[in-house]
Amino acid sequence: MNVLQATLRTLFYVVVGVVISIVGAAFFFMSWEPDRNSFPVRGIDVSHHLGDIDWTEVAADDVAFVYMKASEGGDFKDSAFQRNWAGAGSAGLARGAYHYFSLCQPGKKQAENFLSILPGDSDMLAPVLDLELTGNCARRPPADEVLREISAFTTLVEKARGKQVIFYAPDEFYETYLKGSGLNRRLWARSIWHQPDYAGSWVLWQYHDKGRVKGVSTDVDLNVLHSEADLDGLKL
Repeated sequence: MNVLQATLRTLFYVVVGVVISIVGAAFFFMSWEPDRNSFPVRGIDVSHHLGDIDWTEVAADDVAFVYMKASEGGDFKDSAFQRNWAGAGSAGLARGAYHYFSLCQPGKKQAENFLSILPGDSDMLAPVLDLELTGNCARRPPADEVLREISAFTTLVEKARGKQVIFYAPDEFYETYLKGSGLNRRLWARSIWHQPDYAGSWVLWQYHDKGRVKGVSTDVDLNVLHSEADLDGLKL
């Protein structure tokens, strides 16, 4: 074997090793999940983007609860909400609804939109306000304005439903608007592949945004309940 052949063979093995390492790392990250003994209560969140869902299969795949998108901004209503609500209920899953907040719309108007579609089910999980810097609004209002509109939304929804609103807030939104704001609500944190470290406490944790669950044909967000919480407490 000449020098060129030896070099090419070495290069081949290096390339194969790199590919195997990349595939292995991808498999690890795609299949990673929190320890099931520490976080046994698992759930998903869904919207119309996921298409038709077989809720019986979902419930059989170690899923205990689901949050589904109900509305967004001042007038958008999720077209799959009613179907998802009925299907998840028939499968025996604990159900909750969330509203995707827009920084371009008044909080009161958004609350009215959310309440117009929210079922009058006293056993439902606490309503969630989804707070993100992505979406169809490019505005970045000052903190006092954002907090005022969030407060307006929260006050109206809590008064109407008698349950404390939970804030879903990834680290960027939390650091920009919520940290030290005095809006003391339970937090649904987002932290992919490791426990949330940007907030002192949280009740829900989204740990994956490309998970797989039986009954759902596309990627789905995966979540766990805090080890010190339970689903009954999430209904308050």
